[in-house]
This record gives sequence, structure tokens and C-alpha cells, in this order.
Amino acid sequence: MDIRLTLLDGFELMCGGKPVPLPRSSQRLVAFLALHDRPLLRLYVAGVLWLDSSEERSCANLRSALWRLRGPKTQIVEASTTHVRLGREVVVDVRSLVSAARCLLDPETLAEELAIDGETLEGDLLPDWYDEWVEEERERLRQLRAHALESLADRLAQAGRYGQAVEAGLAAIRADPLRESAHRALIRVHLAEGNPGEAVRHYRAFQARIKRELGLAPSPRMEDLVRGLA
Repeated sequence: MDIRLTLLDGFELMCGGKPVPLPRSSQRLVAFLALHDRPLLRLYVAGVLWLDSSEERSCANLRSALWRLRGPKTQIVEASTTHVRLGREVVVDVRSLVSAARCLLDPETLAEELAIDGETLEGDLLPDWYDEWVEEERERLRQLRAHALESLADRLAQAGRYGQAVEAGLAAIRADPLRESAHRALIRVHLAEGNPGEAVRHYRAFQARIKRELGLAPSPRMEDLVRGLA
């Protein structure tokens, strides 16, 4: 049976095209295992997910969460007496994002294979969850996506695919509007395409924004990009 787990922009588990309602404890377990693509010691999982409980209580909580995941036709979680892992057949959107981002960052990826998939590369990891392990993973994914989009913009520009390069640069900026390296990537695309006016316009908009919102000035690397133009 087709099992799909969505963690970007919220938690949703689908089995055979139908949503599977889960209590929060089981949602946390499934999400944690999905972010660790390998078997994990039960004691470790229990300790992380129920950090404020005793070892005995946290292990009991894990057993309860696992029991609620049992089903006659699906294996969402594989569990032994010592380890647990997400079922091998579960398709996870975060893993698709990581795979796509790494492909874009790989220098061996051919220019004709470069592409931008907004649905794959956009979305925040479980935005309404505030567990420390979620926040750490959310930041890792944010950085990975940002670097992938910036790299994509540069490589598409080098290949002369300027329209797609602009799209990638704008996607990087949407993901983090105050990230200077994303704005530099877009400015480089404008300059490569022979549009210095667009480059200057974007530089000035960014300069005003970070002054207004952060009280900062563009870095010397940004200034060097537009030196002699602005």
C-alpha cells in the first residue's frame, strides 16, 4: 500500500490516498524517525522525545506511541526489542527535498539536468512544532535549500539559461528575504545577462531593506559586485 508522509508545512500521513489520524505522541515518533533514515536505539528515541520523563516513563511512552501505529495492512514503523525505524516503504517529502538539493549542489550534475521544482524545494519543516530536535533539523534544511538554489542560479546563468536562473534566484530570496548571498546570486544573474540596470535596482532595494530591518549595510562582497554601477 502507498504510504506517504508530509513534514513540510505541516504533518500529514497518507495510506492508500487516505489520511491517517494520529495522536501527537505518535506523530512526534513518526517525524523523528523520518528525519533519521536508519534504525535507532529505542532508549535513545525515548530519551529524546520524552526528555523530561524518567527512563522508565519515557520507554512506556514509546511503547504506547508504537502501539497506536499498528495496523493490519501497513507498517509505518518497524520495531524490534532494541531498535525502531520508519517503515522502508514510507515516502517522505523531506527526503525528496534533500535528494534534490544535493543533486543541485553536485558539480557532477550536468547542466541539462539542472531544474527547479518549487514543490520539492519549498516549505518549512513542521513550522508549528517547537521541539529542539525539530528546530535543529529545520535550520539544516533551510541552509541546504538556500545553498542549492543559489548554486542553481549561478550554474543556470553560466549555461545561458537566464530566465530559469532568475527564477532560482528569486526562489532563494523567497526562502530567506534577508539572506545576502541569495541577493548576490540574483544580481550575478542580471549582470551575466547584460542587465546592469536590473542589478543596480535590486542592489538598492536590498540595501534599503537591510538598513530598515537590521540596521546593517551590504557586505564588501556585495559592494564589489556593483562597484562602478551604483
